[in-house]
Amino acid sequence: MTPDQITLFVIFAVVMALMLWGRWRYDIVAFAGLIAGVLTGIVPAEETFSGFANPATMTVALILIVTAGLQRSGVVAMLTRLLSGEKRSVPAHVAIMGGVGAAISGFMNNVAALAILMPIDIQTARKAGRRPALTLMPLAFATILGGMTTLIGTPPNLLVSQFREGAAGDGFKMFDFLPVGGAVAVAGVLFIALIGWRLIPRRDNDVRGGDSSEALRDYVTQLVLPESSSAVGKSLGEVVDNAGNVVILAVERAGTRYYRTSRMIVLHTGDRLIIEASPDAMEEFRTDQGLAYPEAEEGDDDESTGESRRAQLDAGGRVLVEAVVPQRSRLIGRRADRLFRGHEVDGLLLGILREGLTLREKLNTKRIRNGDVLLLLLPEENVDAALDPRDLLALQGSTTQVTKEHRLWGSLAIFAGAIALTSMGVITMPIALSVVLLLFVLGKILSPEDLYDHVDWPIIVLLGAMIPLGMALETTGGSALIASGLAQLTSGYPAWVALALLMITTMFMSDVLNNNATTILAAPVSIQLAGQLGVNADAFLMGVAVSASCAFLTPIGHQNNTLILGPGGYRFSDYWRMGLPLEVIVILVSVPMLLIAFPL
Repeated sequence: MTPDQITLFVIFAVVMALMLWGRWRYDIVAFAGLIAGVLTGIVPAEETFSGFANPATMTVALILIVTAGLQRSGVVAMLTRLLSGEKRSVPAHVAIMGGVGAAISGFMNNVAALAILMPIDIQTARKAGRRPALTLMPLAFATILGGMTTLIGTPPNLLVSQFREGAAGDGFKMFDFLPVGGAVAVAGVLFIALIGWRLIPRRDNDVRGGDSSEALRDYVTQLVLPESSSAVGKSLGEVVDNAGNVVILAVERAGTRYYRTSRMIVLHTGDRLIIEASPDAMEEFRTDQGLAYPEAEEGDDDESTGESRRAQLDAGGRVLVEAVVPQRSRLIGRRADRLFRGHEVDGLLLGILREGLTLREKLNTKRIRNGDVLLLLLPEENVDAALDPRDLLALQGSTTQVTKEHRLWGSLAIFAGAIALTSMGVITMPIALSVVLLLFVLGKILSPEDLYDHVDWPIIVLLGAMIPLGMALETTGGSALIASGLAQLTSGYPAWVALALLMITTMFMSDVLNNNATTILAAPVSIQLAGQLGVNADAFLMGVAVSASCAFLTPIGHQNNTLILGPGGYRFSDYWRMGLPLEVIVILVSVPMLLIAFPL
């Protein structure tokens, strides 16, 4: 080995060891490795920040932002609500939710897909009276599998495409991953639904019903039934039985209140449901039933006030904010129904907590007191104006985004159009996602602030730092050296044996390292190995894409595995029980499919 190769391998070894140790964040470790490469001359100084300008890095950031727009408009929630149900058996539930998770993961970041579906899965488990541990791990694994089916489904696919573009002048297309990734996803989801979930350890002290996700504060408020609500025409009992984490106290009609014991009363347009719920549960229930927040304060005599409020709230986004009334607030003593009178803020007071108790009756006649916790519905653009620190202090992490249902079909059409243009080769994926992003902002699906809030910056730093180091593996001859070692190990055997060995090695690395870092290490090795064997490099690159994504043995191999660790009550050793046979299935299915789709 040359001195440069030795230096580079030492840097990689230290970076891997520190990532495994976990004392410091992976993005800091990767960036430190990049700087070490620059200082030792392994990475040219002019290439230091080239990874941040790489299309793969930009595409990952754009995917995260666009995913947030799809979530804000209710596209994914609408689809999953149609397919979830608490009365199904566990295998049926896992098959349906896993299938939905795998399908949507092909068109958005699989971490975001799990983040959207996980609360639905936990709520379904709660309604069914079963442990969320039985279904959360299958759901997480299914979203990982689904990400392998398209170019944008997971970052390793984007990175592999980038390496192919550098080696052959052209990257992979949108659905080039589908033959292999689709076969693996189908086989994997079937295994998970029929057998895999049964391998999850059962414990008496397992988390039940997703207690870790429960909100601590519940409010009593009103929701209105518009003409389009799915609750119109149903009995009050039907809605009560399907309210999830929301407690329906009564229904109010023309000044008369009918309590929840009046189960046979049929709900009409204009009725108001009196409910008690946390902000998150309230918004989920409102979206699920097609309900609306009150558009005007009780007691408004001026009809134009209500019209003005309705126009402003519909024009942009809305948020639910919990805020406490501090001492010497100018709001103390003011009636609740006149909270924002005289202010240039068009907000609504939805609920009050006082001394730890939820106020239930005649909310609008109450006088604001020091220490009250208020649940407010505010236009996004007026949040700062409403939360004047002299009067109101927002509670940390208490903001809930209100779904923009009226943007649902528009956002879906925009995204579908971009995917269609990309799949036909009219425009590249980064340009298509950039157009979607701009249209989401112009259509007020996302605010300008959302463009920065929804980017996972540690992932971006990781990619920007590791890409130049991965390129150094190529320029110093390190990848050729590793490829030669693998070629010697498989000398005299068919080329598919080398392919299988490469995939097993990559899969093991991905179980203990970040899958992006693993891809950056393995992709140049795969190109060199294919070159030395004189076979089609596409099969080896695709093999790296599949195996780098399949991190099922540990909670640290993939972010989705980490996300479910707490809510599912899992231990570190639980993952391999279902993950090991799943990884074996991935190898058994993917190697023959690679030979068929990309003949050597």
